[in-house]
Amino acid sequence: MRLPVLALAMAAVPLPLLAHPHVFIDSGVEVIFDDQGRATALRISWTYDSFYSLTLIAERGLDPDADGLLDPAEKAALAGFDMNWDAGFPGDTYALLGNQPLTLSGPSDWTADYHSEKLISTHRRDFAAPIPISDLPLVVQVYDPGYYTAYQITAATILTNAPPGCSAKIYEPDPAKADQALIDALAEYAPGDDVEIDFPAVGANFADETRLTCNAN
Repeated sequence: MRLPVLALAMAAVPLPLLAHPHVFIDSGVEVIFDDQGRATALRISWTYDSFYSLTLIAERGLDPDADGLLDPAEKAALAGFDMNWDAGFPGDTYALLGNQPLTLSGPSDWTADYHSEKLISTHRRDFAAPIPISDLPLVVQVYDPGYYTAYQITAATILTNAPPGCSAKIYEPDPAKADQALIDALAEYAPGDDVEIDFPAVGANFADETRLTCNAN
């Protein structure tokens, strides 16, 4: 996690405004192709930070012997714990073809597990129509607009059934610019304002993204 940079940048911010982010997630992206070489879906993985994971496990009464392992029944009880989305919720995943936003389905085919004191979940998001990729890159961003959750893409992008000539590269945001945007947004609040209720939508400034390109042979 890029916590030290953020902590230093926010050192001068009043303590009541240091509430975000609350949850930290390591994310991974898989792009799934059809037999015609078009991108049809994404599989997103989320690995939650240890504190959040242990808190949720305890709240659900799982792993009572605290051995860090779940039996099959406990895993079944955990499945879908983070998939109860409100209608229209974008799932903190955004896809674009070049600069054009793409529509993603709601989550499906989800999984959940618990390893090394961390919750790990995956889910599938389908494109509204297959996406041919050539000159324009397919861009997948992960972020929470309200920055309650901080995401970081830590795993190499997986290309499943991709045609020859496809590759993906992960890009990180400029940490200094992102931190300054957060500080500037927080500075607009008066001392008595409830920042937790109306936190500024600064999450996009902290977005990691993977860019996929396919070169025709």
